[in-house]
Amino acid sequence: MAVPKEKHELQKAIVDNYKKLTNEFANIPIHLTNKKELEGHAKNTLMSIENLIAYLVGWGQLVLKWNDRKSEGLEVDFPETGFKWNELGLLAQKFYNDYEKDDFKTLTEKLDKTTNEILQLIESKTNVELYEMVWYGKWTFGKMIQLNTSSPLKNAMDRIRKWKKTKQLN
Repeated sequence: MAVPKEKHELQKAIVDNYKKLTNEFANIPIHLTNKKELEGHAKNTLMSIENLIAYLVGWGQLVLKWNDRKSEGLEVDFPETGFKWNELGLLAQKFYNDYEKDDFKTLTEKLDKTTNEILQLIESKTNVELYEMVWYGKWTFGKMIQLNTSSPLKNAMDRIRKWKKTKQLN
């Protein structure tokens, strides 16, 4: 799918990638979801399916937080308070830790809720707000949403497919 350049394309990218990802969850045995066997977000690390979902929830929640803070006229610490853009591996570890007590079912429910909240946020914005004005640095809000939602959803699906091949779960 091409990189979204307008509101409806962004909505479609998120919905389509989310559906594809959740379809990949369908035949994963629950006992494998907490095994650290997938390539991690930091170099030379491994993560579990649950960590991967925590990562997606974490980024989705950050997008919502950014919007809330900007809407209230408050400063936003990008990407997150205490982290710089060159520390995304550490931020991924934070997300894993934030949700470490949640099981697969709880994490998928949180991902569903977060994805729906992001889709509602997009629906509340105009195409001008999403793609025709700078929102952060040189980026539009639509681009920031895409970089932190639909793109990671697709990346997660690709990681899971690759892992499933090694487990012969296709």
